Amino acid sequence: MLVGATPEPGAALAAEETGPPAGYRLQPLLHDLVSTVLAPTSALSGADGQIRASGVQGLFHADARALSLARLLIDGHEPEAIAYLPVGPGHDRFVSLARRLGDPHPDPTVRIERTRQVTPYGMSERVEIVSTASAPVTATVTVELAGDFAPIEVVKSGGDTAPVAAAVEGPGTLVWRSARSRVIVTGTAARAETADVPGQVAPARLAWPVTVRPGERVALRWEVAVTDPAAVVISPSGPVEWSRPRVAAADRRLERLLDRSLDDLRSLRLVEPDVPGDTFLGAGVPWFLTLFGRDSIWAARMLLPLGTELAAGTLRVLARRQGVRIDPASGEAPGKIMHELRRHEFTVEGNGLRLPATYYGTIDATPLWIALLHDAWRWGMPEREVVPLLPHLEAALGWLGEHADPDGDGFVEYIDTSSRGLANQGWKDSGDAVRFRDGSQATAPIALAEVQGYAYQAAAGAAALLEAFGRPGAERWREHAAALAARFRERFWVEGPAGRYPALALDAAKRPVDSLTSNIGHLLGTGLLSAGEEAEVARLLASPAMAGGFGLRTMSADDGGFSPLSYHCGSIWAHDTAIVLAGLARAGFGGQAAGLAEGLLAAGEEFGYRLPELYGGDARDEVGRPLPYPAACRPQAWSAAAAVTILHAATGLYPDVPEGRVTLRPLAGAPLGAVSAHGLRVAGHEVGVEVDAAGRAEVTGLPAHLRIEDLAAGDLARPAR
Repeated sequence: MLVGATPEPGAALAAEETGPPAGYRLQPLLHDLVSTVLAPTSALSGADGQIRASGVQGLFHADARALSLARLLIDGHEPEAIAYLPVGPGHDRFVSLARRLGDPHPDPTVRIERTRQVTPYGMSERVEIVSTASAPVTATVTVELAGDFAPIEVVKSGGDTAPVAAAVEGPGTLVWRSARSRVIVTGTAARAETADVPGQVAPARLAWPVTVRPGERVALRWEVAVTDPAAVVISPSGPVEWSRPRVAAADRRLERLLDRSLDDLRSLRLVEPDVPGDTFLGAGVPWFLTLFGRDSIWAARMLLPLGTELAAGTLRVLARRQGVRIDPASGEAPGKIMHELRRHEFTVEGNGLRLPATYYGTIDATPLWIALLHDAWRWGMPEREVVPLLPHLEAALGWLGEHADPDGDGFVEYIDTSSRGLANQGWKDSGDAVRFRDGSQATAPIALAEVQGYAYQAAAGAAALLEAFGRPGAERWREHAAALAARFRERFWVEGPAGRYPALALDAAKRPVDSLTSNIGHLLGTGLLSAGEEAEVARLLASPAMAGGFGLRTMSADDGGFSPLSYHCGSIWAHDTAIVLAGLARAGFGGQAAGLAEGLLAAGEEFGYRLPELYGGDARDEVGRPLPYPAACRPQAWSAAAAVTILHAATGLYPDVPEGRVTLRPLAGAPLGAVSAHGLRVAGHEVGVEVDAAGRAEVTGLPAHLRIEDLAAGDLARPAR
């Protein structure tokens, strides 16, 4: 479709329309890069450890690139890589060979071990030259370095960047400066050099002459320190806010996925400089390592089985930035929860996107904030932490009742009136995400199916909170939820080739956007659907057209808009699959939930147990392994949190601390095999759950005032009244 053109509703895409416009910039690919992260700093390199001056490679701090080049050379040659070894949060190791050195026979005798440690404010590397040669080896080791201070949005859009000249400021010390920050590189016992090349800024370098005797190793060290006083996010100083459960599973992939995921989640922790006690998770590396309303909320919600502290911090951070006025440019409205926080305006060249530093263009963050508060309360978040958030709850309800439905048709909807913000403002926020079954694009205003489920859940959960804490309005919001469910049932359900299901959305003309998508899986567990409707949704989600890949496709393979490498119309997102499998498990569809969980575990194995933001939706029987989406973030907070969701569904621990009960319902028949988890948290207490191979479960460590209760199948899907 021609850029800037608005399609006629329901019209098929013209086959002859092709290609991007002149001057279109390509977003750099990163699927084959290694991310070493300890927020807000991240290093992106090749699998050989080299940071080359191309694409998105570099050392990033907050929202800018500190170093654009860090290339290791031995006598002027790059070592030949043989292995990349993840060590832990912010810690990776790269092994390579220097085959031009050492004994002249096929076996390599000189090895280079490069260990990278990223810190919240820089990076250090230890380079060890190990020799088993028969005679001493002499060489010059250099690290070529460059910096450009490129903003992340310029890097993301493939924009041009220019290196900044370095200065030698002391023995082994190089410095780069910009108007807002400073980068200092120091090499222990190294010689620091800059090159004077007419008409260009040449790389600087650190150099060491070395001699390695047979059987010995020589270690060199260099480090980077970044000073950035204007950064809007920094690293927390306290311990990790969630537990690290001790897990044993018959399917060892679950243990490995959980272990790597918890390391990644630890590396994504952030706080704001002025309130360093409230931790939240940055969305993902490299594009979104900052506060994102929807992403940070979902990640905290998925981690509730490990404690409520992260949820509490996330809720408070977002409450402090809750909207107070009407501002079409930023999307702000009274009571609304923000979408994205940056240091400055986020401008992407070539597509007209210009987002204010604090941007509110999200339709779902506000009901999801309410849902997180409600769920954290059920998991045992202390009343002393809930009560200060109740005025913010009431403000969010004010947005839901007064601003979320601008045309008064009874559905929550969005439209970008600024013409420079996000055209789509649900979690599928790419410009072409909302499509009819024939592949044509819908026009705004858009009322998304899953957002109506979030709004129902928010209204019902808020009613429970208001009633429990003696505040007015509970009955109003119960009635609001019931009326929304009735309208949804009347307007959203459509008939397709595979049967009856909720449409993806309603478009500007209030017509159902009739594609079959993963969005409808988010309705499970919200209470919006009846038991029979949930069964219809579960059946379609488990069909080969939706679940035939390594997880849940974002769009049915039978729909006209499907493409396995489309960002939102056919790819597979780990968090999306996890949310749906959790809803299936709660609603009693254990077999379907287990099928999606197995897909995620298989994908995790292929991606080294670090699930990316998304990956290809190709059929498993056609490709054999998931294909990477080449610009996906990795690690991504809600993708890493998917491992906790799988564990939670397998163990089936559902607490309701205010009601004094806990339901224990693991997946029937233990389709993932026997699993035990010790160190889950309910109301601040460490709890253990053991599920045997037959699906029999036992829980230990519950607080004395909580009783184990069995509910009828499906009752878990409905919020407590």
